[in-house]
Amino acid sequence: MSEHSTVDPSDLDADDASRSDDHPFTFDDVAVVMGTYNEEAAIEHVLTDIDEVTDGRAEVVCVDGSDDATAEVAREHGATVVEQEPQGYGVAVREAVLTPARPIVVTTDCDDTYPMEALPRFLELVNEGYDVVSGDRLHHGAEPMPVFNRFGNHAFAALASVLMGERVHDTTTGMRAYRREVVQDITWTENTGLSAELLIRPAMRGYDVVETPIEYDERRGETKLDPIGGGAAIGKSILKVGLTERLRF
Repeated sequence: MSEHSTVDPSDLDADDASRSDDHPFTFDDVAVVMGTYNEEAAIEHVLTDIDEVTDGRAEVVCVDGSDDATAEVAREHGATVVEQEPQGYGVAVREAVLTPARPIVVTTDCDDTYPMEALPRFLELVNEGYDVVSGDRLHHGAEPMPVFNRFGNHAFAALASVLMGERVHDTTTGMRAYRREVVQDITWTENTGLSAELLIRPAMRGYDVVETPIEYDERRGETKLDPIGGGAAIGKSILKVGLTERLRF
């Protein structure tokens, strides 16, 4: 995927800009965020992994609409929990990415499918100057992913690539790192398709975006996404966002 470099350093916070040069970001600058909905079976594993990888230095924020013990488990492990009525994936994740004050925001899912051991590599790429670091699950095959979902994700990437005018490999991954100004400066509109929007809009607006391969594991607990209805909503979002961004220019 090609990189973009139209962000003016003068638009960044002074502290953020200086850290990207002589004083690299550390896990003290990172917030790991997620939307959670009835993930009692997995949330403890995810939070334990984050704590081990970051030595307990990363802030963790969960936006939760559960009716099980997810919120209680998260609080017991030191996470900040923002309670919210269930309104869908995008509503929860949008709230999650906008809540922390730390300069680097990392999104993940709470079902234990994403490798928290990749966090140091994500942080390293941010320190190299990238504004968005996107985890590419499909690079290694994503064998634990259902075949239908895997086919759909390849199709989403192909559609987004056409609209963006450049190759993108995984538009719907839930694991990304963002400089805070990226998520604050863009108005996010999508719900089910937010994960695609969080990649397409920054890339098409000239932010420096890079994809990096990550492993993808079996999820813990039951999936909440209807592959047919959810897939249609994601495809619609990609079309809407891609065309809207093209028309902006």
